[in-house]
Amino acid sequence: MKDILDQLEERRDQARLGGGQARIDRQHKNGKLTARERLDVLLDPDSFEEYDMFVAHRSVDFGMEKQKFPGDGVVTGWGTINGRQVYVFAQDFTVLGGSVSETHGQKICKIMDMAMQNGAPVIGLNDSGGARIQEGVDSLAAYGEVFQRNIEASGVIPQISVIMGPCAGGAVYSPAMTDFIFMVRDSSYMFVTGPDVVKTVTNETVTAEELGGASTHTAKSSVADAAFENDVEALAEVRRLVDLLPLNNREKPPVRPSFDAHDRIDNSLDTLIPDNPNTPYDMKELITKLADEGDFFEMQEAYAKNILTGFIRLEGRTVGVVANQPMVLAGCIDIAASRKAARFVRFCDAFEIPLLTLVDVPGFLPGTSQEWNGVIKHGAKLLYAYGEATVPKVTVITRKAYGGAYDVMASKHIRSDINYAWPTAEIAVMGAKGAVEIIFRNEIGDAEAIAARTADYEEKFATPFKAAEKGFIDEVIMPHSTRRRITRAFASLRGKQQKMPWKKHNNIPL
Repeated sequence: MKDILDQLEERRDQARLGGGQARIDRQHKNGKLTARERLDVLLDPDSFEEYDMFVAHRSVDFGMEKQKFPGDGVVTGWGTINGRQVYVFAQDFTVLGGSVSETHGQKICKIMDMAMQNGAPVIGLNDSGGARIQEGVDSLAAYGEVFQRNIEASGVIPQISVIMGPCAGGAVYSPAMTDFIFMVRDSSYMFVTGPDVVKTVTNETVTAEELGGASTHTAKSSVADAAFENDVEALAEVRRLVDLLPLNNREKPPVRPSFDAHDRIDNSLDTLIPDNPNTPYDMKELITKLADEGDFFEMQEAYAKNILTGFIRLEGRTVGVVANQPMVLAGCIDIAASRKAARFVRFCDAFEIPLLTLVDVPGFLPGTSQEWNGVIKHGAKLLYAYGEATVPKVTVITRKAYGGAYDVMASKHIRSDINYAWPTAEIAVMGAKGAVEIIFRNEIGDAEAIAARTADYEEKFATPFKAAEKGFIDEVIMPHSTRRRITRAFASLRGKQQKMPWKKHNNIPL
C-alpha cells in the first residue's frame, strides 16, 4: 500500500512541475508566475480542489507521442475567494507554450459545465501560445467548444478573464465574450494576427505591445477593462471584483458589513458645483463621497474618460455607477462613451446589480467624425440598455441635462425609478444662449434684448423646477444629503419587480 501511495505522490510532484524546472525558471525570469502560483495568489489558502491533474493529450503526429506532460498545459478546478466558490482554469505556459489541444480544451469545458450546473463564476487565467498546430482541426474544435460555453454562460454566471501572457488568433474570442478582461502590463498581449502577419499584409511595422498590449486595449480598443503592473496585483484586483458580484444571475450580490453611516452628511458637496456653469469639476469626487468608505472600483478607467463606470457599495450592498465626467469633453456623450456605458449597464442588469446614474451632460458630441462613425446607432445602445434594464435605477442630476442626452441618461421617461436633482440642475433642450439665438434669431443685433431673453430662458428652464412640476424629477434635494437620499431610495426598491414583454431575445442596435 505504501508503495502505491508513494507512486501517487511522485505522479503529483511530476504534474506540479509542469514543463520542468528550467521552464519554470524562464517563466520567473520573464516576470511571470506559474499557473499554480497564480492560483495560490487568487484563491483562499488551501481551498483549491484540482481536477484532471493527470490528463494527457492523445496526439501521435509529428512526434507528439514523445512530448506528454500530465495536465496537458492547463490547471483546472475550483476554490474559494473570501469563502465564496469560483471555478478556475490557469493555462501553463511551461507546457508546450500553454497551447490548446483537444484534451486541454476538454478540461476547460468540463470546468465551465460544472460552474453552470453549480451557479458559480468562472475565472480564466490565459497564458497560451494559441492552438496546438500539431493537432490541426482538433485544436480548433476545442476552441469552438469553449466559445459555445462562453455564450451559454453569458448573463448566467460572471465570467472573468485575466490575460497574463500571449493570447493570439482565435484564442482572443473566448476572453472577448467574457464579462471582464484584466491584463498585465508589459507581459500580456491580445491580437487576432501578430506583428509579422500585419507587416506582410499591410506593410505596417508594429511591436506586439503596440499592436495588442495592455495600454492599447485599455485606452484605445476598450477590449480590456483594466491593466495592472504584475501578476500579483492583477489577481488581487480579481479577488476584489469577485467580492462585489453575485455568484450567478439568480442570487443577489453579497452584502458586506458597512461601518459608514447611511445618513452621513457631507457639507462639501454643497460647493462641488462651480459658480460658472462652464467650469469643470471632478465627478469622481462625488462618487467617492457617496460610496461606503469612499471605495470606488472603476472599470475601463483609461477608455472614454468622459463617462465613468464602476462599482461602489451603499449600506454594504453593491451598486453599479454610471456618471458623466465634466473634466473630459465637458461630459459630452460620444461613441466610445456610449459603448462603454451600455455594456456596463447591461452587465449590471443581467446580474441584478442596482444602477446609480449621476448626470451632468451638455449633449452628444457634435462633429462629422461622430456622425460618420455612427454616433446615432451607438448612442442608441446606451438608451436601449437603460430602457431594458429592470433593476432598481436611481438618477441624480447635478448640473446640465440637455437635449436627447437628458433622456438617455436614465431619465424618468425610460423607466428610471427615482430621479433626484440638485438645485444647480439645468434641465432643458439646450443651453440658454443657444436656445435664445434660435428662438429669437431676428433680434440677434440687439444685445440688450438678447441678454434679457437669455435671463428669462434661464429662469424658466435652466433650473430643475420645471421638470419637478411635471413629475419628471421626484425631488429636488440638498447636495449634502445625497448619500442619505440615494441609500434610502435603493432600500425602498429592494422588492422591485418589473417584467418586459416576452421575446426570444431583443435586437439591440449593434
